[in-house]
Amino acid sequence: MSLLPLQPEQWREIVNKKMRFPPELITAIREGNVVLVRGLLKSGDGIIRQLDDSEDRLWREALNLAIRLGNEDTMDALLQGVKFDFRQIHEALLVAVDTNQPRVVKRLLDRLDQEKGVGNNKVDVRSFSLAIFDHSIDDSQFAPGVTPLTLACQKDLYEIVTMLTKKGHVIPRPHRISCTCLECRNGRQYDLLKFSLSRINTYRGIASRAYLSITAEDAMLSAFRLSRELRKLSKKEPEFKPQYLGLEELCQEFAVELLGMCRNQSEVTTILNNCGEDSEDELDGQTFEEGIPNLARLRLAVNYNQKQFVAHPICQQVLSSIWCGNLSGWRGSRTAWKLLVSIGIFLTMPLLCLIYWIAPKSKIGKTLKIPVIKFLLHSASYLWFLITLLGESITMEMYRDEFASRHQNILHTSFHMVWVVGFFWFECKEVWIEGLRSYFLDWWNCLDMMVLSMYLASFALRVLIMLKGYFLCQAPDSAEDCVYFTETDRQDWRQEDPQLIAEVLFAVTSMLSFTRLAYILPAQESLGTLQISIGKMIDDMMRFNETFRFLFWTMFGVANQDYVDMPDFVVAEFVGRILYGIYTLVIVIVLLNMLIAMITNSFQKIEDDADVEWKFARSKLYLSYFREGLTMPVPFNIIPSPKAFFYLIRGIFRRICCCCSCDSTPDYPPIPSISNGTLNDSGGPGEERVPYRQQVIRALVQRYIESARREFEETKRKDVGNRITELSKVVGRLHSELKQMHQNLRDPTSRGHPDTEGSSILGKYIMGAKNNFRGFDNRAAVEISHAPLQVTVHQPSEEGKAEEGLQENVMEEGSVEPEIKMEEGRAEAGREMDVSKVEKEAVEEEGKVKEGREEERLAEEGKVEERKGDGRKIEKWKLERARSEEKVADNEASSPTDSKSSHDTGFGSQEGEESIMGPTERHKNKNRK
Repeated sequence: MSLLPLQPEQWREIVNKKMRFPPELITAIREGNVVLVRGLLKSGDGIIRQLDDSEDRLWREALNLAIRLGNEDTMDALLQGVKFDFRQIHEALLVAVDTNQPRVVKRLLDRLDQEKGVGNNKVDVRSFSLAIFDHSIDDSQFAPGVTPLTLACQKDLYEIVTMLTKKGHVIPRPHRISCTCLECRNGRQYDLLKFSLSRINTYRGIASRAYLSITAEDAMLSAFRLSRELRKLSKKEPEFKPQYLGLEELCQEFAVELLGMCRNQSEVTTILNNCGEDSEDELDGQTFEEGIPNLARLRLAVNYNQKQFVAHPICQQVLSSIWCGNLSGWRGSRTAWKLLVSIGIFLTMPLLCLIYWIAPKSKIGKTLKIPVIKFLLHSASYLWFLITLLGESITMEMYRDEFASRHQNILHTSFHMVWVVGFFWFECKEVWIEGLRSYFLDWWNCLDMMVLSMYLASFALRVLIMLKGYFLCQAPDSAEDCVYFTETDRQDWRQEDPQLIAEVLFAVTSMLSFTRLAYILPAQESLGTLQISIGKMIDDMMRFNETFRFLFWTMFGVANQDYVDMPDFVVAEFVGRILYGIYTLVIVIVLLNMLIAMITNSFQKIEDDADVEWKFARSKLYLSYFREGLTMPVPFNIIPSPKAFFYLIRGIFRRICCCCSCDSTPDYPPIPSISNGTLNDSGGPGEERVPYRQQVIRALVQRYIESARREFEETKRKDVGNRITELSKVVGRLHSELKQMHQNLRDPTSRGHPDTEGSSILGKYIMGAKNNFRGFDNRAAVEISHAPLQVTVHQPSEEGKAEEGLQENVMEEGSVEPEIKMEEGRAEAGREMDVSKVEKEAVEEEGKVKEGREEERLAEEGKVEERKGDGRKIEKWKLERARSEEKVADNEASSPTDSKSSHDTGFGSQEGEESIMGPTERHKNKNRK
């Protein structure tokens, strides 16, 4: 009894219950025999039974094989005749995505819609959450957590990703690594490896360019946040650190490539000045000087440590143009001229500050607000501060006896406190502008606060000595303490004496103040790279801690060997010397070389990426001088300016009268009119206008997708060109060998079996050509449409449905039906004509060889006829021979040049033999007549 095919309305939900698998089905699918496949599916005993896992796996493999071979008719027959469950359709979707067949993916999705409805078609959610507990996927070729959408994203198949997302497929974000929910706990306890692989594969899909481009509203910001998240995960999961860091690098590269798609200054301004409302809270509330754009996205990139993005030429060009302001000739001027201007600002700094204090809106005042001039002013002020410290140190050394007693003049050693007070007020204003959290994110600010605290502590201790001596001398019962704090010599001071501690603090802060010069080094390329390398080396040396101290003194031979001298305990002294020697050997040789290797490695990392590191450090320096205010350098900033009094009075007046709105808009330069929405009024009154920032982001994403499509097409074109070149070489060798064989056949002294030898050589080259183009004979490229998210998509072409059509094609001499329909352009068409010509020549040459063989055989028959005395047959044979040679000559003279040929020259050996043997058989029949 035959099993009738089930109709969709007659299907029942039966999990793992199907008819028995016919053994001949796999062979029929491989041969592409759709009629046999349908016959096997209709035949059977009609009993639906419970199948074991191996037989159920065979049904999966049958469907997957049909999809991999690109035989859509066979796949449709299987889907119509067999009830596949959810997991089998899910695996078939993975195979279709893996082989990049959008049409098959669409049919499988429609099948799921038919069974369960559109609303319940979100297979991705189930795959991630329940795949850990599913034993049926253990034999699958795909890793746990790999869903159709995840796989399509990893392969950057934009059309399939768009198709899946429209069907409601999503990639759920994995929970935190420390999540203790029921799902995560069960996943870890059941199979920790599956759980970890699912997380990695999910992040591979989320971090792909296709997923970020299609699903994110702002792909660039999503790449920023995902990059930071992956960097954190690499520290929390060191087992998968290389994988996370690789994905983090992909996110950075994607953001950089999107930025590179900008075409004009308006787009650059819109992208860099706006990062969305949801990202405003991640930035500090600082504002920039009047005329300087906000650069919100660029500051966010600096906070997220996106070095590649910040070092991009577009960002650097924007920063450099803002840095120089109206001084357009500054960037192109010579170093000698820049040095001369810097010296002039250093010498005239008090005068320039006085002019700005009196008239900040004047031409000179506006010039001093330019970031590069502001930087030179602050650098000149700091150099004056270091000169003051150096002068005080020289004075203390010249008058050592006076400063070694209690009678020193505090004013001679406290002139630097004027700058310290100015620096303290400067840091307070920075905290007010940036906020406490953003302020302490910069290590230079932490160093500044520590140095200022030590300066203030040193000065406070000096003042304390004076006040304590004065008050103790006023009390009658404190004569001894009065003498100690007023008359005691330096050698009699206690270790905790306040003046000694003050001098120690002053020495340390003086040294740290000179190291603060490294902050301005990134302004110059060579010095900036050196400063970054030194910072990394210091970080390496700090890891040794106390070991480095022993290593340092051991290198100078200052190690004390008396620690192990114990004359009364010979054994203990011997063991002590051995242990001390081993420790010293390990420290001096091993750790010293390790330290050198670490320092060298750190320097090499910076040197390999010196340009990016320097530009990133310079960008942070530039941004620090774009802020509003802080124009007046130290110590002139402690003097209240008329502008400050004006702002104070205006603020009081506004609070009292309430005549002005409290909302203040930042005075940034206006973005072009299109960004303000003036050109977006084309929509109807009820349509919601898309912000210009979203329009620019979508345009950048679309350009990126189109660029990826063109790059993929070029790669495929080069690959096909290489294959055609290899085929041309093979056909050339075949032509030369056949020509040599033809000459041997005409030689009467040649012996052997030429038919067998020629067939073997021909079969060898035909098989080589088929192997060279394996995979191109059953699949064609779909025409590339101009849809917004459709790139480089390939779909399988249908094979012939009957053997008659195949035989008709075989009978055509030297013609091969084109099976690759990709748009390769005029250059590709030229290559097709060349290959067609080479193939035609090869087939004709092979035909001539066959005819030559037949001529030799007929010549022998002619001799036999001569011996029998049949002269008429000999004359007829000669006439036919002359006609055959004339026909072959005509064919050679009129070799076709416009015959169509496929990219895939993997013609079958059977086809080639039939097409070549055709003329010979006809010739043989004529001779027999």
